[in-house]
Amino acid sequence: MTLRTRFILFAVIIHAVMALIAARLLTTDKVWFVATEALIIVSIFVTINIYRSFVRPLDIISAGIESIRSKDFTVKFLPVGQREVDQLVEVYNTMIDQLRQERTLQAEKHYLLEQLLLASPSGIILLDFDLNIENINPAASRWLNVNLADCKEKPLWVLPNQWGTDLADLTEGQAKLFNVNGIRLFKAQKAHFVDRGFPHYFILIEELTEELVRQEKVAYEKIIRMMSHEVNNSIGAINSILQSFKHYTLQLETDLQPDYENALQVCIDRNTQLANFMGKFAGLVRLPLPHKQTLDLHALLQHAYYLMRPLAEERHISWVWDLAAEPISVQADEQQLEQIIINIIKNAFEAMEQEGQLLIKTIAQPPTLLIEDNGPGIPPEIRQQLFSPFFSTKKNGQGIGLMLIRDILMNHGFPFSLETVADHRTVFTIRFN
Repeated sequence: MTLRTRFILFAVIIHAVMALIAARLLTTDKVWFVATEALIIVSIFVTINIYRSFVRPLDIISAGIESIRSKDFTVKFLPVGQREVDQLVEVYNTMIDQLRQERTLQAEKHYLLEQLLLASPSGIILLDFDLNIENINPAASRWLNVNLADCKEKPLWVLPNQWGTDLADLTEGQAKLFNVNGIRLFKAQKAHFVDRGFPHYFILIEELTEELVRQEKVAYEKIIRMMSHEVNNSIGAINSILQSFKHYTLQLETDLQPDYENALQVCIDRNTQLANFMGKFAGLVRLPLPHKQTLDLHALLQHAYYLMRPLAEERHISWVWDLAAEPISVQADEQQLEQIIINIIKNAFEAMEQEGQLLIKTIAQPPTLLIEDNGPGIPPEIRQQLFSPFFSTKKNGQGIGLMLIRDILMNHGFPFSLETVADHRTVFTIRFN
């Protein structure tokens, strides 16, 4: 039973009793009867006024509660000229103004946070109170190669590749560096803010690849320039002297002349090889910026096929083609792009045994090239060092092939990856943005 119903019931009972008393006085004392009737009339008038004064604040409170429940903070009340009710109206209006201001401020902060998440070049992963993924900004989604819908409300370890284990092992306040497939270097850090009295964790991911590559290039460019200058100057002088020594061949005994000439030629050839060796490093330093033009990717692949077919036949390697139905146009430097495609195919050949299989696959949207071999795969201990300067697993490797591929693709702005997938198949993927 509501307070309003109880008040009405109380008033009805009181006035019913007074009416019964007046009815008894009608036969015994008419003066008191008239007085009692007047008292009843006055009481009814007073009761109605009290009811109105009592109900009006209840109506205001009820309307205020309903507006708060519906989160409508625009409803305000006007003073009615009654002191108690006007005080209630003033308190309510002040409270509504503060709630509206707080709501507007929170909405502005939330909008600002959303815009910062969207525009941030750093990857941000928001976690809920159970440490499951709540939100991922575009930068993190691009690096992790996942959509929010695929991982929302799921633990970190469901993230693909090594991301899941690396990020799940993070401790708060401690930055961690990790390398993804030997290509890209990232720094991740876990922190929190307080939300509704509880810590709300997030992970900040920053890519250090470009800065690291820039520092690497500054370091090895200085070394290569210095070495190339000294070696080329020495080789030129030494070869000139060796060529002059050949004129003394006829002064030697006949049986000594072949050995003498062979020894000189070996020295000259070795010097020439050393000059070529240094030339390759110098070429890496002098890599020009790409001169981009519209290219037919499929035509470029066919050209690389004709160049590499003799080597494939020699190694008994079969080609498997899975090209998109429509032509794919890319904006790239023709010479540089053809060079990296040949280098990737050559590396795949060297990784495979006899009777290997090479898959060339293209995807139209987004334009993507995949070169896949069925070799033994990349061991985990080597994967992290693949694109490190001058790192090679080959006996006589110089470690500049993958460096050259990395620098050309990064200069073009083409994302790429090199990883071993199912059945030990190794895939080099290039995405043409």
